[in-house]
Amino acid sequence: MEIQAIEEGCLYHIFNRGNNSEKIFFEEENYRYFLKLLKKYIHPVADIYAYCLLQNHFHFLVRIKEKKEIDFQKLKYSTVDKPIEVSASRQFSHFLNAYSQAINKKFGRTGSLFEKRFERKEITDENYLRQVILYINNNPLKHNLVEKLEDYKWSSYNAHLSNSKTSLKRKEVIEIFDDIENFIWCHRNYNFLNSFFD
Repeated sequence: MEIQAIEEGCLYHIFNRGNNSEKIFFEEENYRYFLKLLKKYIHPVADIYAYCLLQNHFHFLVRIKEKKEIDFQKLKYSTVDKPIEVSASRQFSHFLNAYSQAINKKFGRTGSLFEKRFERKEITDENYLRQVILYINNNPLKHNLVEKLEDYKWSSYNAHLSNSKTSLKRKEVIEIFDDIENFIWCHRNYNFLNSFFD
């Protein structure tokens, strides 16, 4: 079956969950390794705006780079030395395959880790973009994992607020909310704001 292409220069909400909604992260080191592979396979072909990793699923907000933006020397592949054509869709497949193989080996499991191919929704306007950022960062609250967003360490929320070095598009995200104060306010009032969406 042909992998549906992801278009250059476009923003996408990308997500997937464990097979039968089972875990994809079994211990803390798994989260770190997943982010390490994200940097290896995805950063060369996409800008990461937001992410959230939960025990049985994940969310990313990415902008797919145009060919002229890609540093081909940094590209890594899981199944071939060098593909005939570079595609963000295939890089995501390499990324998730590499993670699945590592988890299966480490925990002696077999079969598919993920339910299916990753899903994607294109983001075409700024209101939807803002909504997706809020949705992704608020996932730990939605699933009752923490009482405050800043207490969850496997989402992009703290990195958006930090001054530490990051490969996230922090400046661009904050600008979508005008400034950091409004970014914080919108996240704290997500449920109220969400009633106005749709």
